Amino acid sequence: MAIQAYINFRGNCREAVKFYAKAFDAPEPKIMAFGDMPPGPGPTPDPATKDLVMHAEVEFAGSKIMFSDTPPSMPLTPGDNITLMVQVSDPEQLTRWFNALKVGGKVFMDLGPQFWSKLYGYVVDKFGIGWQLSLGE
Repeated sequence: MAIQAYINFRGNCREAVKFYAKAFDAPEPKIMAFGDMPPGPGPTPDPATKDLVMHAEVEFAGSKIMFSDTPPSMPLTPGDNITLMVQVSDPEQLTRWFNALKVGGKVFMDLGPQFWSKLYGYVVDKFGIGWQLSLGE
């Protein structure tokens, strides 16, 4: 199991990822744009957001930080733009945790299949903490 920070930006994610990779002497970051998404389950790519970063990773100091641009249709408040990403290999455990976290919170993406995971959900708990839960290998 791994818990990692996930930082969101409003249109300048690519610049931020490259900045952090350079600042921490990290390897060249992996960057995927919304326009690179394959067809299938999950959100449909919007032509207006095709060049925005859907997912990027920077690895340094034995850890990984993940990044994304937030589409204009979703809220983003600088300072509150960090969520925690939890990856586990047990779908029942993932479902229990997600259901517990959503009590009194707000579900932004209900548990379901996505092209990057067989089971993924995003919820902000009743304390305002964002949690992304994903089925890993």
